[in-house]
Amino acid sequence: MLLEVEALDLRYGATHAVRGVSLSVAEGEIVAVLGANGAGKSSLMRAIAGAAAASGRIRLAGSDISRMPAARRVRAGLVLVPEGRQIFVSMTVEENLLVGAHTRRDRAVARDLAAVLERFPNLAARRGQPAAVLSGGEQQMLAIGRALMARPRLMMLDEPSLGLSPILVAQLFDLIAALNRQGIAILLVEQNTQMALETAARGYVMELGRIRTSGSAAELARDPALADAYLGAAAP
Repeated sequence: MLLEVEALDLRYGATHAVRGVSLSVAEGEIVAVLGANGAGKSSLMRAIAGAAAASGRIRLAGSDISRMPAARRVRAGLVLVPEGRQIFVSMTVEENLLVGAHTRRDRAVARDLAAVLERFPNLAARRGQPAAVLSGGEQQMLAIGRALMARPRLMMLDEPSLGLSPILVAQLFDLIAALNRQGIAILLVEQNTQMALETAARGYVMELGRIRTSGSAAELARDPALADAYLGAAAP
């Protein structure tokens, strides 16, 4: 397994956000984490990324990264695209992309920057402009491009379709599939459960900080009781 999470626990003061969660992601796999608002999905992603202090064990490619600072986790190949994108609106598009490479020590950053700009022509056209001029969809592409600059083995996407039009959502999921075909494993938290289950191989459903159930994407999509209770309109 590329990512193994065992008994992860996270508290914010008196709030028990993540309660003994265990999950895994294989090399080259897309795995979805689903559930209602407030289920603890974003807290789980932050804990795995090292952005929030948590107990439990996290392994990446067999190495224990549980006590590793967030920047070292990025260097090891684990990258989070956070909810809300969190780009630097006063910095240029190019500067935002280069932030994604800040942990790297190799000489291929310029080549990777050129590759990201080739992948996202809208960003290339605005590379010298402040990120504030970008549309919501372009900002999401910028956030993903910034993550690509870190050369991730596993990319964690937290609500990437939030606020996007249906056309842009379809384009986003095409991009996720394309990144996966290039060998990047994906851990996906997503409000659009139907698209998530169509894209992922497996899924976990969270409720009140715990894993309520898990299974193949097809199994989760076929379960009407589960869809009504936890997933919304997941699939016909």
